Amino acid sequence: MSDTVLDDTALAGTAPGYRAGRTLPLRVELVRQLKRRRTLVMGAVLALLPFVLLVAFAVGGDPGGRNSQVTLMDTATASGANFAAVNLFVSAGFLLVVPVALFCGDTVASEAGWSSLRYLLAAPVPRARLLWSKLVVALGLSLAAMVLLPVVALAVGTAAYGWGPLEIPTGGALDPGAAAGRLVVVVAYVFVSQLVTAGLAFWLSTRTDAPLGAVGGAVGLTIVGNVLDAVTALGHWRDFLPAHWQFAWVDAVQPHPEFSGMVQGAAISVTYALVLFALAFRGFARKDITS
Repeated sequence: MSDTVLDDTALAGTAPGYRAGRTLPLRVELVRQLKRRRTLVMGAVLALLPFVLLVAFAVGGDPGGRNSQVTLMDTATASGANFAAVNLFVSAGFLLVVPVALFCGDTVASEAGWSSLRYLLAAPVPRARLLWSKLVVALGLSLAAMVLLPVVALAVGTAAYGWGPLEIPTGGALDPGAAAGRLVVVVAYVFVSQLVTAGLAFWLSTRTDAPLGAVGGAVGLTIVGNVLDAVTALGHWRDFLPAHWQFAWVDAVQPHPEFSGMVQGAAISVTYALVLFALAFRGFARKDITS
C-alpha cells in the first residue's frame, strides 16, 4: 500500500450512495471516545475532587477566620453553592486544563499512533469531516468535564453544608436560584477561556503521531502563559495573554456582576482558538498520512 492515502474526492465519484456527511457519525465517534480508559479515568478524577476537598475541610476544620482578609476559600463551608464555587476556583487554573488538553490533543494523534488514521481516510472519510467529528466530540467531552465537577461539588456541598445562599467574601449574598444561574455563567466562561488550550492541543494533535507530545505541549504552553502573566514588567502586554483573564469569572459572583473582563477574556480566547483550529484543518488537508 502506498504511504499516502487516495484522495477521498476521487473515491466519492465512484462509490454508489456515498455521502461524505454520513461518514464517521458523531454518535460513533462519541461512543468510541467514551469507552476509552483515559475518558473514564479523567471523569473519575473530576468526580472525586469534591470528596477530597470535603475530607480536607473535615480534617483541617473551618477554613474561615484564619486572617483578617476573607477570601472565597474562607466561605467554602458556608453552603453547597460556596463549595461548588471553591471547587471551580481551585481547579480552573490547572486541573480543568488537563481534560481539555487530553481530549483535544489525543484525538487525532492517537489514531496516527495506532496506525489507523490512514485506514479511516481510505474508508473514505473526508479529512475535513474526520477533523470536524473529532473536534466536536473532543469539545463536547471537555464541556462535560467542566459541568461534571461543579454538579458533583454542588451535590456534595449541599449534603454536607446545606442548601443556602452563595456568600460573597466582599459582603452580601446571592439567593440559591441566582447563585445557580451565576454558576452556569461561570462554567460557560471557563469553557470558553479554555478554547485556547483546546485549539493548541488539537493543532498539535494533527502535527504529531505522539498523543503525549500533543497533550503535554498544550499543557506546557498553557503553564508558560500563566508564568508570563505573573511577570508584571510586561504591563499591558499581559492583556493579550488568555491566562490574564482566566479568573475574570469571579466578577460574575458579585452582588452587582461585572462582565467587561469576561467579554475581553472570551474575545481573546475565541480569537486564538479560531486561528489554531484553522491551522489544524489547513495543515491536515495537505499532510501525507503515513500511519
